Amino acid sequence: MAETMTYKILKQHLVEGRLEKGSEIGIRIDQTLTQDATGTMAYLQLEALGIDQVKTDLSVSYVDHNTLQNSFENADDHRFLQSAAARFGVWFSRPGNGICHQVHLERFGAPGKTLLGSDSHTPTAGGLGMLGIGAGGLDVAVAMAGGPFYLTAPEVLKVNLTGKLPTWTGAKDIILELLRRLSVKGGVGKVIEYAGPGVGTLSVHERATITNMGAELGATSSLFPSDAVTKRFLEDQKRADQFVPLEADPGAEYDHEITINLDELEPLASMPHSPDMVKPVKEIGPLKVDQVAVGSCTNGSYYDLRLVAELLKGKVIHPGLSLVVAPGSRQVYMALARESIIESLLASGARLLESACGPCIGMGQAPPSGGVSVRTFNRNFAGRSGTADAGVYLTGPAAAAAAALTGVLTDPRELGDYPQLPEAYLPVVDDRMLIKPPGDGSNVEIMRGPNIKPLPLNEALPEKLELKVLLAVEDNITTDHILPGGSKVLPLRSNIEALSEYVFASLDPGFPAKAREFGRGMVVGGENYGQGSSREHAALAPMHLGVKAVLAKSFARIHHANLVNFGVLPLTFADPADYEKISAGDELVMDDLHRQLNSREINVKNRRNDQNIKALHHLSPRQVEVVKAGGLLNYTRR
Repeated sequence: MAETMTYKILKQHLVEGRLEKGSEIGIRIDQTLTQDATGTMAYLQLEALGIDQVKTDLSVSYVDHNTLQNSFENADDHRFLQSAAARFGVWFSRPGNGICHQVHLERFGAPGKTLLGSDSHTPTAGGLGMLGIGAGGLDVAVAMAGGPFYLTAPEVLKVNLTGKLPTWTGAKDIILELLRRLSVKGGVGKVIEYAGPGVGTLSVHERATITNMGAELGATSSLFPSDAVTKRFLEDQKRADQFVPLEADPGAEYDHEITINLDELEPLASMPHSPDMVKPVKEIGPLKVDQVAVGSCTNGSYYDLRLVAELLKGKVIHPGLSLVVAPGSRQVYMALARESIIESLLASGARLLESACGPCIGMGQAPPSGGVSVRTFNRNFAGRSGTADAGVYLTGPAAAAAAALTGVLTDPRELGDYPQLPEAYLPVVDDRMLIKPPGDGSNVEIMRGPNIKPLPLNEALPEKLELKVLLAVEDNITTDHILPGGSKVLPLRSNIEALSEYVFASLDPGFPAKAREFGRGMVVGGENYGQGSSREHAALAPMHLGVKAVLAKSFARIHHANLVNFGVLPLTFADPADYEKISAGDELVMDDLHRQLNSREINVKNRRNDQNIKALHHLSPRQVEVVKAGGLLNYTRR
């Protein structure tokens, strides 16, 4: 039977379940990655599992999120992560070495392998033909301990690329076009496979831009074939031995199919405050711009920054804005330095940042009040930039450079002739900022600062829940809404008690006090509740405050899994219209709960109006037992 790339990889890694769409399967994970905003908790969880050494083929701990060291917390976390990596047999990527997705693509990713990462943009590895999946830190810890990763066998969406990108357009415009068509919910439950004659015209880094932002579609993962382009990339990285060809079989059947004619694309931009609010740049501008930010794991490659430098060469940025540039990795930074490209950027007035996530997660470089920021990043949720009332527009590097020069959002085609860029370059391969673990780390002492607190555990699910509705929220609530990022909050990721004070800070600053007052509570949500990052803290911190259940119209995949992992019951409305029957302050009762979990339907009684509401759970039998146990850690120990 002809197979898709997705099912070829899943078949080779299947360890539990039947490979049938919609059923739960367990797969073997070859590699894992963590980053410092999620990694401290992941290694505390690994330690709690009692594992001496990781069981994966390769695991890497990256420091790329919390690199702004305002106080001791981030530095202490980095020291903890480096010692934990040595203790458990994990590679350690030092601060400044680059963003996890860019570095992993360059130095570790391998076609046909599986990668599980505690970051939602782990599917970036699909640019190499690797099945990368984002997950919560606890799922990654279990995978490092040798356990399977469980997921629903996905549908597969084929995106057929025809033609060739015109000048002034790029890979960012391809994924923005897909977001325009499908929305931020269009990829839920799916893996997206790219095929067609247009694929061969895209470099690995361009492919990685597209797979990176597949996370914004809600997709489980995204995949490009492993072909001659992939082979050349791995040869340049001095990893030719990692190459294996991978493509879908002729005649493979897909659940959905879309065609994008690259010849017809034009420069696009995503408008505030959602990545799927996409229009052509020429239809949005001219719009006064206060800040331009180039880089991130989406557009931080050599070619992205080389293009910006060529467009700025001999010119000075507009006096009404600031421009910051963050190369995606140290390898990219060194190539730009070697070829004096950094000189062009600096001469233009650009401010160079370190190779880290930085402004993308609100870690510095917040725009001015009410300002407009044009960014080559992947998310533009309200407040994510660090400025609550700023408007963030997502574009490709050409449009970002055009805005930097003109001071307004500008169609880059107005700049004139497209610059001549080299078709190939040799990367600077230097792994001295990667620390290989010792053969035996059993005697390594894990170093803990005072901000690293013990892992909180949930209680087992009781037979009866009487819960106060603490908050009712609208559609598309992101993990940034549930638990914000930024330089003030991110350093508390290893201290759940302190972190919990910021739960729903942008929507209801009194939420933590209210939750503590009522003891046990729940949250009611709309469609796509929990979209965005993989941060398990958006489930763990509410659990710590006593949230026992979330009742929503629908959930984003990773957040649903994180709620299960921490023993918080995720339920959906059988009839979405029932959402209107519940208000904040209502008391909801679920009785005989363990028996009800044996079926899909859960009866929820609202004591305020004496109405019964039918809710559904979408848990596998295994997940039911995880929730009953009070979370995955309790379940695994048991």
